[in-house]
Amino acid sequence: MEPQIFINENGVEVQRTPCEIYTRVMGYHRPVTHFNIGKKSEFYSRKYFKTTNCCFIEEYK
Repeated sequence: MEPQIFINENGVEVQRTPCEIYTRVMGYHRPVTHFNIGKKSEFYSRKYFKTTNCCFIEEYK
């Protein structure tokens, strides 16, 4: 991928290289850019959450 020029919040031109996002689909790692419109929409609307076992462990000690 070629670097792209962006203007940051201070008005300075910044050269950035876009990164490729991969996700696991049906056991394979695929780049999101190769998904169809519906699958991209589904990927970007996912909600991520953090799980911890600390409360569970404390409750059942």
